[in-house]
Amino acid sequence: MQNPPLYETLKLSPRGEILEVRLNRPDVHNAFNQTLVRELREAFEQIGKSESVRVVIVTGEGKSFCAGADLKWMSDMANFTVEQNHEDAAALAAMFNAVYNCPKPVIGRINGAAVGGGVGLTSVCDVAVAAEGAAFGLSEVRIGLVPAVIFPYLLRKVQISPLVELTLTSERISAARAREIGLVNHVVPEAELDAQVTKIASMMLNAGPCALANAKELIRLVPGMPLPQANEYTARVIAEQRVSPEGQEGMRAFLEKRSPSWAGKKP
Repeated sequence: MQNPPLYETLKLSPRGEILEVRLNRPDVHNAFNQTLVRELREAFEQIGKSESVRVVIVTGEGKSFCAGADLKWMSDMANFTVEQNHEDAAALAAMFNAVYNCPKPVIGRINGAAVGGGVGLTSVCDVAVAAEGAAFGLSEVRIGLVPAVIFPYLLRKVQISPLVELTLTSERISAARAREIGLVNHVVPEAELDAQVTKIASMMLNAGPCALANAKELIRLVPGMPLPQANEYTARVIAEQRVSPEGQEGMRAFLEKRSPSWAGKKP
């Protein structure tokens, strides 16, 4: 994606085969509104189709990652009918689904506070790297709401007992605690955040692009399958991957003790 589209609430910055997607509403701590939700969904739908993007990094502009829903949006919701609220929530769900189902690996660069929907955005990233000073919280029940739309993704990422406590108490937790419960993968000093994210992206660039997409699909689908179905599905996936051009190149490179054609490109 050498000439990424311009958005009102996002900054898209290509670095070779890596694309950084930066939430760009720092004056409201990158809180979601309808425009950001729509643009983030549209961006990831396009990223998924791009042949030039192999790894995606999601982060926030300024000191925060994402503060959930912004106050103006919440004020509008208060006057919505049930049908309007359902349509609004469905749009939010579609955005999270677009990130979660993106065939490219998605790295969350969690540069600061993530609250409510920001925790949800963290949970749909494949790998999340948080700065030591980042904090996380589900504040919905304090204002009489529930973290419903993000819950399907939190249940796939976070240990159930800590998730129950986090949801019912609205406790704000540290990055270290977020790592303990499975929400983030790595916690590093803020000065090392970019280096750690780049290191992970570099390792992903050494993998076959189609293999990564198929691996992500396995991770999404296999846990919900009955064992006989999973056995048949996984056997078919590896058979098709072995005979694909990428699989053939990868196996030849391994046997010839050389790097495959897609590897070795630095961010």
